[in-house]
Order: sequence, then structure tokens, then C-alpha cells
Amino acid sequence: MNDNRQSSFRGMPSSRPLRLRDCSDANRMQTRPLSFVGFLDSHATYIRVPHADIGCFEVPESVDDDDALFLSDAGPTGFMGADFCDISPGDTVAVWGCGGVGLMAQLSARILGAERVIGIDRLPERLALARDVVGSEIVDYSAVDSVPDVLREMTGGRGPDACIDAVGMEAHGEGLLHAMDRAKQALHIATDRGQALREAIQACRKGGVLSILGVYGLMDKFPVGVIMNKGLTVRTAQQHGQRYVPRLLELAASGELATRFLMTHRMPLEEAVRGYEMFKKKEDGCVRAAFVP
Repeated sequence: MNDNRQSSFRGMPSSRPLRLRDCSDANRMQTRPLSFVGFLDSHATYIRVPHADIGCFEVPESVDDDDALFLSDAGPTGFMGADFCDISPGDTVAVWGCGGVGLMAQLSARILGAERVIGIDRLPERLALARDVVGSEIVDYSAVDSVPDVLREMTGGRGPDACIDAVGMEAHGEGLLHAMDRAKQALHIATDRGQALREAIQACRKGGVLSILGVYGLMDKFPVGVIMNKGLTVRTAQQHGQRYVPRLLELAASGELATRFLMTHRMPLEEAVRGYEMFKKKEDGCVRAAFVP
């Protein structure tokens, strides 16, 4: 057996916390199926992964476990979102969401050469990470009347060159549209709350890039006419781990990329349910919880 440390990326991320439940073998655990894609997820003591060697990458000796951990999920997802933006020197990139993926998208945009990066959220502890650790300018959407208007003011009336949605279907927001989204969810008329994505479309400059990392199902009130009339380029995908993980490991080994700041809580695996609950409810400043067997 090879004793080298391996990083394995997750190809089917879930937007919701997963519940551990007992299997027939008391020494094995598995998680409930994902409702959106129908696959069992991988947060468990033991899992069976066919062709697992395809998704494994050797971790360099100079990269410690805490940094390597987030190069399997939030790291490559955020980096992919920034790479989609085709960033040029002088560009301004706005990122909706300062969770794990949003913070990594902001950090990656800086690495790829963005002159200005703007992080948008409402939670003070996450905005503080974006400002103090990543070096982003920040916007608290709960404290302004219109995020697109604020971004246009910050960019001389043009809007950001690229906008990244790192929020997805469970976006929080303000105003009538958000109230309508919540009502339609409650009545099972729609699955998604799409305020972050709508704002990103409205804010992006003409001819800019819209990068969608957030997970969506079916969303109404989608301003496709704005995309067409502005001539926006839209790029989205599941995480391309095979493409990005090797590059991120090189960046981490060279010291250009550090991700351990995402780990706000380290917990034993037996407390995983509590950790996921904290993550879901954003309690105690939780951005990412790491579970130690």
C-alpha cells in the first residue's frame, strides 16, 4: 500500500448538510442520498469508491494536511470560478458569497491577476475573513438598498468586469423578489431562491463574464434578456477536479496559496451531525468544520 498522502476531489457537491446514519455493518457509515443528483455522498467513516485512483493526487511534502484538505473541494471550485472569468490586469471581480467557495474564488481571482476583488455577504465574520485574510473590498448586502447600484458606484458606473455567484439556490436577500422566492418555495412552486444570481446578472458590465458556481435546480424570474442585451458570457460547471487540483497543489507547495483559514472548527467525527448543523445555520462563525476520525 502506498503511504503517500492523497488528495481526492469531490465531483458531486451538496448544498445541504448530510445526516449520518447506521448501516448494516456497525463499523461503516453512509450518508443519505443527495436529492438533486441521486448519489450517495462521501462524508463517512468508510465508503466504496470505484476507480478511486482516478481522482487521487499526491500531496507534496511541503503542503500540510490542513491546507491540503480544502484543495479537494472549496479550493478547486473557487479557482474554477475565477478561471472562468478570463481575468486581465486591471479587472474588477465581484463575488457573491463569502463562504468557503466564495472566499476561495476571491483569493483565486487575486492570484490570477484581478486588480480589485469585491466580496458580498451579510455575516460579519465572513465579511471579516474576506477583508482581513483575502484582502477583498466588502459589501454587506443587508446594509444597502441595491447591491448592483453599489457596485456600479464602486466601478465608475460600469459594473464589475466579472461576477461570480458562489451562493446558489438557497440565497438570502431583501425586498419583494426574495419574499416571492420564499413563498414559492413554501408552496412548492419553485425550488430556488435566486436573488444572488439575479443581482450578479444586473451588476455585471456590458460584455462581461458571469461565472456560476452555486447549485441550482429550477429558477423563475431569470433575467435572460439582460444577459442577451449586455452580451454577457455565461460559464458554469461542476468542479473540474482533474484540471485544477494539480495546479492548486503546486500553488500551495510554492506558498502562493493557503486555505487553512477556512477551517473555523475542528471536531471529532462523532460530532459530525452537530458540525453540519452549525454549518447549515451558520452558528458560531462556522465556515468549514473539519472532522477528525
